[in-house]
Amino acid sequence: MKAVILTAGQGTRLRPVTLTMPKSLVPVANRWLITYAIDVLKLAGLNDIGVVVNDLDSPIVTLLGDGGCLGVKIEYIVQEQQLGLAHAINLCQDFVGDDPFTVFLGDNIFQDQMTDLLTSFADSDAEANIVLAEVPDPTRFGIAQIDRGRITRVVEKPQNPPSNLAIAGVYLFRSSIFDAISRIEPSGRNELEITDAIQVLISDGNPVAFYQLNGWWIDAGKPDAIIMANQLVLEGLPYTPAPENGGQIEGNSEVSHRVVIGKDSRIINSVIRGPVIIGDNSVIRDSYIGPYTALGDNVIVEGSEIEASIVMRNCEISNIQGRIDRSLLAENARVTSAPHMPVAHRFVLAENSYVQF
Repeated sequence: MKAVILTAGQGTRLRPVTLTMPKSLVPVANRWLITYAIDVLKLAGLNDIGVVVNDLDSPIVTLLGDGGCLGVKIEYIVQEQQLGLAHAINLCQDFVGDDPFTVFLGDNIFQDQMTDLLTSFADSDAEANIVLAEVPDPTRFGIAQIDRGRITRVVEKPQNPPSNLAIAGVYLFRSSIFDAISRIEPSGRNELEITDAIQVLISDGNPVAFYQLNGWWIDAGKPDAIIMANQLVLEGLPYTPAPENGGQIEGNSEVSHRVVIGKDSRIINSVIRGPVIIGDNSVIRDSYIGPYTALGDNVIVEGSEIEASIVMRNCEISNIQGRIDRSLLAENARVTSAPHMPVAHRFVLAENSYVQF
């Protein structure tokens, strides 16, 4: 069985971060978001993966290459126009052939590894199996109605939801899905909706099963969701004792347990309270790094406090009054205090930036 990961979306809800990187490459606990999906697939023995991108010049292609660095084999499928999930899946027909396959959305992250589901589908009697999760606001999702272990209806963002079971961004299909896609029309937003294709399977009398997720699920399409995903992954770090000095912890520093410090990084006269992960070649000086924070490679933090945040590589935070909290700093960002009078705030902000004092 093969796997497909969809990553061609524009990531508009994550701008300005996604103006310079695809959202599936946004780091969660210092790992690209897409690698969490790849981990789930590898655990189930699915190592042959098609990744749908919007262009072969995408940074995803550059960084992941043929997948060898991640222990998988990757083939790229180009979706030049984002015309819906069903459109993207249809482009993968040559890649998957006549075999059963699974589809993951590249911006979702799960606590549940779903191994039994992924390994048993090929031998099941279901024509499709859709992963579902309970949600508090079902009007925001594709929703499934179920009866006696089967899905009897799916509807996209219903005003009167038939259940609170949302489609959670993982699908298992047989080749019949391609015929179903050929029989649907674009929706009001001019996209081919995968929910419409699933409904065709159901209307044709095909058994469509479901799997209900265990644990948390994050659709990491917005900054708050990415920060929450980072917190949940860091929460799962196994216990490790407070690191010994080892040449990386200097001066009057206090470093707690569950703190991961990268190669050649230095902690100088600072307090680090885990769970925290710090990348390589970073310097923390005269600062406080609080729980649920991930600092990337080559980050400098001086005279500042930060907590529950993601700071990507090559960032600098210097002499900031007050605590930075629940923040997302993209690569090469600089947040510094004015070194001279008058004391003032100066901003260079991209589209959809957000600043709070």
